[in-house]
Amino acid sequence: MLVLITYDVNTETAAGKKRLRQVAKVCVNYGQRVQNSVFECVMDSALCCTVKHRLEKIIDPEKDSLRFYYLGNNYHSKVEHFGAKPSFDVTDPLIL
Repeated sequence: MLVLITYDVNTETAAGKKRLRQVAKVCVNYGQRVQNSVFECVMDSALCCTVKHRLEKIIDPEKDSLRFYYLGNNYHSKVEHFGAKPSFDVTDPLIL
């Protein structure tokens, strides 16, 4: 299934900046960054629970926000893209 992970981490302090880097690092390991704090991740429900748990341990729920949008397996018809950064298929292999 496609899961959209979004976050907003308060970076007014050094601790906040560290949390932001940690959250981004976890998300990069599981998906493709499509905007600064937005990742598209193709994963099953077990992996999604693992990622969610890892991220919940990093953020400060008093200051930060973390959202998961579950778009399911038929996400191709649910995602539209306009503007810069051309769209891509998150299931295609990455060529480095």
